This record gives sequence, structure tokens and C-alpha cells, in this order.
Amino acid sequence: MGWIIALIVGGVAGWLASMVMNRDASMGILWNIIVGCVGSVIGNLVANQFGIAGSVKEFSLTGLLVAVVGAVILLAIVNLIQRGRVR
Repeated sequence: MGWIIALIVGGVAGWLASMVMNRDASMGILWNIIVGCVGSVIGNLVANQFGIAGSVKEFSLTGLLVAVVGAVILLAIVNLIQRGRVR
């Protein structure tokens, strides 16, 4: 059951990150889920360095925030590679 919640939270996190990074028109729901799930891994790695624990397996606001921050970092890296600058 935890992986279903992780996919839902990942999709929401990816959608929010694409809205923040102004890439919503170029991404579909599948890419939002992928970006959110990969972003949650990145966010957990970054957050653990600062002592913040957040997981998307059990829904929590902290886990969602960590996933969104990680997804924004991922989209910033993608923008940097594609365009040579962060929007």
C-alpha cells in the first residue's frame, strides 16, 4: 500500500514542481509522477543531510514538501542541461 501512496504523492509533488518551474505545459501526468518520485529520492538525500526526515510512503506534509523541493532541484538540473540556465 505504501508504493501506491508514494506514486500519488510523487504525482502531486511533480505537478507542483512543474508549476513552480513553469514547465507544466511540456509535461504530462506520467512525467509528473516520474519527476515527483525521483525528486522525492533527491529531496530525501538533501533533507537527511540537514536532519529533516520526510517519507512519501506514509503521507505527511513534511514528506510532500521534501518531495516538491527535490523535484524542483531535479527540474532545475534538467533546465540547466537543456538550456544552459535555470529559469
